[in-house]
Amino acid sequence: MTDPNLTLVLATSGLAAVAMVTAAMLAGWRGWLALKRQELARVESGEAPSFGHAGTRIELADLKERIRKLEAIAAGVDL
Repeated sequence: MTDPNLTLVLATSGLAAVAMVTAAMLAGWRGWLALKRQELARVESGEAPSFGHAGTRIELADLKERIRKLEAIAAGVDL
């Protein structure tokens, strides 16, 4: 009932899928490591972190304010 060719095709397909996923994850890992190396080089050189244009800084400040408010609510403090 089981065809040896079907088993071989399924096993080969599964192995190929695992290889593709592994290659994609390895490429992502290498990219992440490269990013972290660049960040570390910036810190070591004393360069200030860049947050881009003013809109990004405003959004970052807004997010910090929201986090502070949520932490106050979680602690039971009235604002």
